[in-house]
Amino acid sequence: MTDWRAVVAGFLTATVLGLIGLTLPGVGQLAAGLIGGFVAGYLAGGGLARGFWHGLLAGALGGILVGLLIGLFVALAGWAAGPAGGMATGVAGIGIFGASVLLAMLFALESAIAGALGGLLNP
Repeated sequence: MTDWRAVVAGFLTATVLGLIGLTLPGVGQLAAGLIGGFVAGYLAGGGLARGFWHGLLAGALGGILVGLLIGLFVALAGWAAGPAGGMATGVAGIGIFGASVLLAMLFALESAIAGALGGLLNP
């Protein structure tokens, strides 16, 4: 069963450290994902697989939320172009959201690996 408290704590940790990490492009974002995943895995405990799962969820949550917001913005922006523009950008918004979910899962792998380590350290 998923411990959502651990997932949210890991997500918030990664978000705050990611905002601070903007001063060190690349390195700051990587460290934020690793630390956020570790926090989620450690708080969830229960071993390697449980930590991996919680780190994956914490790492992917941010990307999914950002993708949803960008997809909605693109879809809503098309209303200014009338019905045809609204339909075209609505389809584009759905595509953007789908692509961002796939990218979020790809980028969440680092958080998942760190979460597995955190879960291993808190059996």
